[in-house]
Amino acid sequence: MPIAVLAHLRELGENLSLARKRRQEPLKSWASRIGVSEPTLMRMEKGDPTVSMAVYATALWLMGRDAALPDLAAPEHDRGALEQAIRVAKQRAVRKRTTIEERLAGAAPGSSSGKRKGGEA
Repeated sequence: MPIAVLAHLRELGENLSLARKRRQEPLKSWASRIGVSEPTLMRMEKGDPTVSMAVYATALWLMGRDAALPDLAAPEHDRGALEQAIRVAKQRAVRKRTTIEERLAGAAPGSSSGKRKGGEA
């Protein structure tokens, strides 16, 4: 697992732990409300990547922050897909340069014998 992911999970766990403590909820009560054992809750609060995402999501729900979950992978935030779309658009925008011979002959690049669309000469 990437180190950055582990660091983010650890930070998420710490934030969830802090939220529980600020609400003055004991481990036993919070674990019961999430539907997990106390050891699982303790692992979640440490950012353990083996804890189910559902446990993290339920903890966020208890905090009233579950609505933010869909936004995590929203298409408008997907930089990789955006960069790919830009690369594809740039490739489509590149036109073949005409050679001197083609310009002198009046032919457009990639056209056959200088005919325009629709079969007109």
